[in-house]
Amino acid sequence: MNPKHFRYEERDGVATIRLDRPERLNALTFESYAELADTFAALQARDSVRCVVLTGTGRAFCSGGDVLDIIGKLFDVPEADVHAFTRMTCRLIENMLMLEKPIIASLNGTTCGAGAVMAAASDLRIGAQSAKIAFLFTKVGLSGADMGAAWLLPRIVGLTCATELLMLGEFISAERACEIGLYNKVVPDAELAAVTADWAQKLAAGPSMGLAVTKRMLRLEASMNVREALSAEAWVQAECMNHPDYRESYRAFVEKRPANFRQYTLRDRLR
Repeated sequence: MNPKHFRYEERDGVATIRLDRPERLNALTFESYAELADTFAALQARDSVRCVVLTGTGRAFCSGGDVLDIIGKLFDVPEADVHAFTRMTCRLIENMLMLEKPIIASLNGTTCGAGAVMAAASDLRIGAQSAKIAFLFTKVGLSGADMGAAWLLPRIVGLTCATELLMLGEFISAERACEIGLYNKVVPDAELAAVTADWAQKLAAGPSMGLAVTKRMLRLEASMNVREALSAEAWVQAECMNHPDYRESYRAFVEKRPANFRQYTLRDRLR
């Protein structure tokens, strides 16, 4: 894991991906889009990682696609090239959703465009008080349905708020984002790193099999009816009961000690 277009580090089971173009508000380029997509795909098989933190450097989390490096260069190119680009941006979101490890978006500042969709595709969102957010696609003449935003947002904040965010494309404060359920928590800017680290460590120390299956079912059950969902949950819970983590939790309780959960591997995923 040696990316060229953002910073990456691992510590105690937590991988931190830090967008690092503060002079451009961490705007994305063609190259960083592709490398982010590849990185989230690769993390599935990286057993040393149990939780992922996505954050930015400076006063922005991510301001979306770079106006000069992407938007300006997509004018007057073949239609196939434009379509290839939009498919690539959607591949990034798909790989985030398919990664069966928790992703925390640690929103350190301004979050908009593609940055807002990456935040929505994360499993948990912690916002600094300065982390205003906007899905501003309609402001530049595009559809608010971009990179999966029209699928993600109604499931997070409901159809009414999603319609407002995607049609008006205006910034809302971190407090408002938390009020409607888009952010899980808002903290003073100076406390963001510590709160994020606390959540990440709790997830990294948790039952990675149980967390992976929870993330998988939250995604799959969105398209199930209630009987299908109940049947699927009965099956996956029985599978989890056969996993060593379930017995370890019981033993830890009886022995009055912290549980030492096993690493979730691709072998578990393919059961």
